[in-house]
Amino acid sequence: MATSYNFREAPGHLIRRAQQLAVAIFMEETAGFDATPVQFAILNALIDDPGEDQITLSGRVAFDPATFGSVIGRLEAKDWVKREADPGDKRRKLLWITPEGQKVALRMKRAVKRAQQRIVKPLDDAEQAQLTALLAKLIAGYENGAR
Repeated sequence: MATSYNFREAPGHLIRRAQQLAVAIFMEETAGFDATPVQFAILNALIDDPGEDQITLSGRVAFDPATFGSVIGRLEAKDWVKREADPGDKRRKLLWITPEGQKVALRMKRAVKRAQQRIVKPLDDAEQAQLTALLAKLIAGYENGAR
């Protein structure tokens, strides 16, 4: 007799559901900015490291390099990011946040902070810290080759 599989308790399913909730909350809180979580991450990364190359930046924000260029294209169309060829290697593209992109990112930070607080609101302070630590440990384990 086959036993049923309880996907509602499967880590992959729970992580996917949590991601859906996190994105929905992010989009609600940042509705006036017309930016996705990945776009916000890119803008913030470029504030920290202006002139970063496109491949390195895609790794820093954990986004697929194959589709990263189209995300950058949308940010360019909004005049939030500019892309230039690396003078030392014309195949490499360097990215810079524009003054307009920096203004948007800085204005978004308050809304993003509210989103992050809402995401973990059902948890008490200790549980919030535990969840963050466990997620960071899970990700680090795979980034360090635990596949």
